[in-house]
Amino acid sequence: MNELLCKRIYNPAEISDGYRILVDRLWPRGVKKEVAAIDLWRKDIAPTSELRNWFAHMPERYDEFTTRYIQELNVNPAAKEFMSLCIEKLREGNITLLYAAKNEEYNNAIVLRQWLEAKMKG
Repeated sequence: MNELLCKRIYNPAEISDGYRILVDRLWPRGVKKEVAAIDLWRKDIAPTSELRNWFAHMPERYDEFTTRYIQELNVNPAAKEFMSLCIEKLREGNITLLYAAKNEEYNNAIVLRQWLEAKMKG
């Protein structure tokens, strides 16, 4: 079974990453587009700027951030289309959701992966 993975964009690309999708609204600082090895940039499914600024990567706000981001995803037409793309690409191999945040436990890519997995099961 192919996997839906999450990874910092600053970590080197690997063959096992499969289809690499940047899921941040802003391009990551210091990353050259030629070196990023991304297949797709989907800023339209990232948290809104307001939510991202409110969260500010503060772990104590993560639960509330998760709730709010899932609410955004549930009403975002681009998210449904993105899920269809992910289902299609997972038939071919792994998908890696790329993010720039330093915190590997508390970030939007983790929430997006949980949302996608829940929607694909249900």
